[in-house]
Amino acid sequence: MPNETMHRAGTVALVGRPNVGKSTLLNRLVGQKLSITSARPQTTRHRIIGIVSEPEAQLVFVDTPGLQRQHAGRLNRALQRAAADALAGVDVVVVVLESLRFGADDRSVLRQIAPGRPVLAAVNKVDVVADKTRLLPFIEELAHSHPFAAIVPVSARTGRQVPELVEAIRPHLPLGPALYDEDELTDRNERFLAAEFLREKLFRLLGDEVPYASAVEVERFETTGRLRRIGCGIIVDKPGQKAIVIGRGGEKLKAIATQAREDMEKLFGSRVYLDVWVRVRRGWADDPRALRSLGYE
Repeated sequence: MPNETMHRAGTVALVGRPNVGKSTLLNRLVGQKLSITSARPQTTRHRIIGIVSEPEAQLVFVDTPGLQRQHAGRLNRALQRAAADALAGVDVVVVVLESLRFGADDRSVLRQIAPGRPVLAAVNKVDVVADKTRLLPFIEELAHSHPFAAIVPVSARTGRQVPELVEAIRPHLPLGPALYDEDELTDRNERFLAAEFLREKLFRLLGDEVPYASAVEVERFETTGRLRRIGCGIIVDKPGQKAIVIGRGGEKLKAIATQAREDMEKLFGSRVYLDVWVRVRRGWADDPRALRSLGYE
């Protein structure tokens, strides 16, 4: 039986510029899909935690929107506040970097981390580096650029070296009891996760413009035995975007809903009846009331 006086528990922020694989890494660490992913930057819009409970430690990972300064607008400002707020109270910071790339945007992320807490680097996507001999000089460059507590090359996609990353984080957590029950995976409820899984399909199945101009609102969530009845509205900014989401003969909306439902059933462990519709709400991304109702402010 583990010595409770030696138990460690704390929060670990996963930060980085957009599209470095933070959400994929969170899902790999937890062993369950909690945070949505796509090849497009800034898919993540909300703070999401994933909980890893071990006999002698509990690691509470916090996934955040990608830190960036390029985009304005009320929604983007809200996303950057969410990312900055997530950094404020954590015990450890893991900066997720892309293998063989360390530029001004990555340095900007490091500058936004307040001093006084351990910072580790997770060098992601090593699986796509053809010439692995280039990794060691890159890691040496990182070591000279910032006083990282550890630098761990990983592949969030394959799981390579992810256990080693956890090993490197664990000693930096404060001593203390678990923050959550050991069977909990996240602090988000099923209603939130349903909206996120549907929004992910907008990023994966639609063109460049529409995913960023859309949001998802869960208007009905009912559980009867092992059946969940969920009604979701996809919010878009323009009538033309509504037509794109629906597609010819409704085929695109059907594909979006079907793939989202399959993900929900896998996570919830039950049948899901999913009803999805599309609404136009002009200027929603700059409307404070709309952003509050959608959970962004």
